[in-house]
Amino acid sequence: MNQFVKTDIDQGLATITFFTEASNSLPGVILKELVDHINAAGTNEAVKLIVLQSGGDRTFCAGASFDELASINDIQTGKVFFMGFANVINAMRKCPKIIIGRIHGKAVGGGVGLAAACDYTMATTHATVRLSELAVGIGPFVIGPVVERRMGLSAFSQMALNATEWQTAEWAKTHGLYHEVFDTSALLDDYLKRFTTILLKSNPLALKELKTIFWSNTDHWDTLLESRAAISGELVLSTFTKAAISKFKAG
Repeated sequence: MNQFVKTDIDQGLATITFFTEASNSLPGVILKELVDHINAAGTNEAVKLIVLQSGGDRTFCAGASFDELASINDIQTGKVFFMGFANVINAMRKCPKIIIGRIHGKAVGGGVGLAAACDYTMATTHATVRLSELAVGIGPFVIGPVVERRMGLSAFSQMALNATEWQTAEWAKTHGLYHEVFDTSALLDDYLKRFTTILLKSNPLALKELKTIFWSNTDHWDTLLESRAAISGELVLSTFTKAAISKFKAG
């Protein structure tokens, strides 16, 4: 399967791109690579700013890999898989560089979590969102804290419980997930270029201090997200979830 994570650095801007053929759904190996690339960009003195994006045209991220979910047969393996998402979110919040999310298409489950973990997000009108975990018997436990922090408890509750309904990009902007929404990817990229050009001229020490402020009161997330991963790791073994995942994979 064609899948990758890569980082391109140009004049202080690190663009981290991930891609998988399954609508950019994320297996454990790609989650691990994302952590490595985020950490590397964060410690690289040549990098002042980070853009997180995905490849392809239609979907930003479809969340967890259903193939990998279906293969989980014990609690520890389940916890380890969901810790992949916890580790990415923690890497993003701890990264001393501002991370800008380029959300060009649909975001589902963990994809919403990635968008919420960015410090600033730009999207297209095609970037509809859905937390579909409950529909397969799990729940957005690991990504819950970052989604709730960004969007508020009411919006998070709506998405978590209404797991089969898509919300529009404008709805996501209204509730704080996206900061900017554009009609096309071309318009998004034009604004992104102008926005990053301005930020790259800013004092990097000031940006670092802002990052610290943005993520204040999250020092306990290492343990919080690990406990949430344990919950998901257990639920993924339930009869309900096994049947729901099999039905989804069968189409």
